[in-house]
Amino acid sequence: MDIKEKIKQLSENYFSEIRAIRRHLHAHPELSFQEKNTADFIASTLTSIGIPFQKGIAGTGIVAILEGKNPKQKTIALRADMDALPILEENKTNYISQNKGVMHACGHDVHTASLLGTAKILFQLKDNFEGTVKFIFQPGEEKLPGGASLMIKEGVLENPTPFCIFAQHVFPSMETGKVGFKKGMYMASTDEIYLTIKGKGGHAAMPNDYNNPLLMASKILMALEEAFKNKKNNYPTVLAFGKIIGNGATNVIPAEVKIDGTLRTMDEKWRSEAHQQIKTIAQNAAAEMNGFCDVNIMKGYPFLVNDETLTGKAQHWAELFLGKENVEELPMRMTAEDFAFYSQKIPACFYRLGTGNKSKNIISGVHTPTFDIDEKALEIGMGLMAWMAINELAEK
Repeated sequence: MDIKEKIKQLSENYFSEIRAIRRHLHAHPELSFQEKNTADFIASTLTSIGIPFQKGIAGTGIVAILEGKNPKQKTIALRADMDALPILEENKTNYISQNKGVMHACGHDVHTASLLGTAKILFQLKDNFEGTVKFIFQPGEEKLPGGASLMIKEGVLENPTPFCIFAQHVFPSMETGKVGFKKGMYMASTDEIYLTIKGKGGHAAMPNDYNNPLLMASKILMALEEAFKNKKNNYPTVLAFGKIIGNGATNVIPAEVKIDGTLRTMDEKWRSEAHQQIKTIAQNAAAEMNGFCDVNIMKGYPFLVNDETLTGKAQHWAELFLGKENVEELPMRMTAEDFAFYSQKIPACFYRLGTGNKSKNIISGVHTPTFDIDEKALEIGMGLMAWMAINELAEK
């Protein structure tokens, strides 16, 4: 039996166990940087496999090291995120979240369980490859500053330094059995925009006594929309505002208004320029109405770029493992991922794992209260990642 068939056989053999792990994690979700029980469970599982690890990186992060033959020849990294979202689950399953108001609605339970499955497979095959595999179980992907940035600061890409890194992410709009890749620029940078517009409050019936910040806010939003709408032809950019609070009443004009939004783009130079333009436009628009706008921009994740060579190889290996008909080219996305921090440091490949199944009505998107997966994707996910790891380690 060749190595590919061995991996497929092991994936099939471990499927029931990994599905149980996924369901345990799904039933016991924890929010970003609070994944203590999740980390303990991962540590216990790694111990049972026989893979050494280090806990407590960036709080709850774990790094495990598996050495094959000639371990110093080459090191690669495989990453899974662990955190859940503040969403009340509405599914009717026997593994529904037991932590009310917290849910694995972005599939990080799938990522973690799948990576544990990959670890089990590679442990069984450690005499069949040369080099070292570093398994990264990362906290806080959903919350700034991003667990990836903190783990990197604490040395996750050192001792030993991986040549490259892989990660997969659930993709509910893609049928289970398929995967998707995108070479080069793939996902956007993300920044949080907080505007505080200050005017003068008062009784609504006495317009000479107040300076309405709600009108300033509307002018600011329209000015920003117009400015960035014109820029979208030159730069892949999204500037959008989803929250506005003017805490007045029918007859009460508030003294200030708060607006929250997001900036997404694919160019770091333009990103910096955009920050300044947002400040200038917002402050000038408020000043024209004798008000003031405080602009706070929280810089988030950088853009995610998939290494052209590494991703090309990974796509080819996926075609060999799953069949060319089950491997798709993906378009660029304006969503964001903190895996981008790794992609800025070493060659990276972030790919999509199909988890949908229309025939079973498994169609809900991520970050929704009815998100779920066709669990057959776990078998595909753990096997494919093990297959890609062994192939990359074989590359000189």
